[in-house]
Amino acid sequence: MKSPITIIPGSAPSQSLANNLADNLNKNLPPMLSSAALADVRHFHQSLPHYQPTPLLALPDLADKLGVAGIFVKDESHRFGLGAFKGLGAAYAMATIIARYLKLTDGNLDYTILSAPAVKKQLKQLVFITATDGNHGKGVAWAAALFGAQAIVLMPKGSKPCRAEAIRAINQTTVTITDLNYDDAVRRAAALADQHGYILIQDTGFDGYQEIPNAITRGYTTMTAEAVDQLTDLGISKPSHVFLQAGVGSMAGGVLGYLAHYYQQNPPLTTIVEPDTVACIFKSADQGNGQPLAIGGNPETIMAGLNCGEPNPLTWPILRDYASFYASCPDWVTELGMQTLAHPRGLDPAIVSGESGAVGLGLLVSLCQDQHLAALKQQLKLNHTSTILLFSTEGNTDPAGYDAIIKRADLG
Repeated sequence: MKSPITIIPGSAPSQSLANNLADNLNKNLPPMLSSAALADVRHFHQSLPHYQPTPLLALPDLADKLGVAGIFVKDESHRFGLGAFKGLGAAYAMATIIARYLKLTDGNLDYTILSAPAVKKQLKQLVFITATDGNHGKGVAWAAALFGAQAIVLMPKGSKPCRAEAIRAINQTTVTITDLNYDDAVRRAAALADQHGYILIQDTGFDGYQEIPNAITRGYTTMTAEAVDQLTDLGISKPSHVFLQAGVGSMAGGVLGYLAHYYQQNPPLTTIVEPDTVACIFKSADQGNGQPLAIGGNPETIMAGLNCGEPNPLTWPILRDYASFYASCPDWVTELGMQTLAHPRGLDPAIVSGESGAVGLGLLVSLCQDQHLAALKQQLKLNHTSTILLFSTEGNTDPAGYDAIIKRADLG
């Protein structure tokens, strides 16, 4: 018997709460996530070698099958050849660090300036360190190579060797799979940074460490800005629903914060989606006291990129105040999403989506097809008028695992 999906309402369960949301904008929504404040982020990304917006793919035949108006998937497997979106945050944060190191102004956040030979000569001595399940570490290693710096990457217990090797292959990056869970690996990286003078470049914040994770979160918003532009080009002024997967919540908080600014009079109904074994955002919301809740131990899930037990305290207030729903999903949900995207219906394009990229689509399919979830579907207001935006945040980062999952698809 399959483990169940659990969904709880958030602080913004209905699009009719525009006035309350507008009030909240003045309280807990960081101005750093407004479109105007993010202009320098997008400019920097556009200056990088081989930058291209990743595709926004429409799935009209699947939408017809599920009884909704439209499904659009932002396919981040094409981002900078890294197979995931994480390079956006790592590169931008690293650029801000380097600019401060060189005493440059924010206006000089341009790769052509930061990659000049005289600049790169000064950066050889810089060592960046991070903890990662794979994609963030790969992004940090790639960004360090772009700027001529060095990188050290720690990975939590249970990390797939293939993901470690993919990081090592970039500029001979030093990679160690530890015996720690993700959150303790972050603490180990921070301690090593203090001990050796490395620069910690981590996608979650803690006391005294805010500027860099905030820069990483801001970096992620470029894919959101691209998606909004792409939807506009298709004649869609806004999606009605957004599903955002969360680990520590930096990506989900950044995307939701951007959308709350952009659509502040009528934002999309947004559901935060997590693995049921490590649903720290879900449990934080469910406890009802407004505070983030940490999950200890060594939880297991195939959604390695979401296997994080402590919410990012910097983005938690956004997820607390602007999410409409929180979903706790067993692994079979993301397997369903991966299979559905790999074996498209009708003329829909196939999308290669990894374990941490497909859970939102798997949840959508489950809600629309499983009669036992009909009440939840109604609660989420999913119907024939719904236009859904999803972010497939990674491609095939574990080839053996991916192949095994999509080959056993039985989609009916």
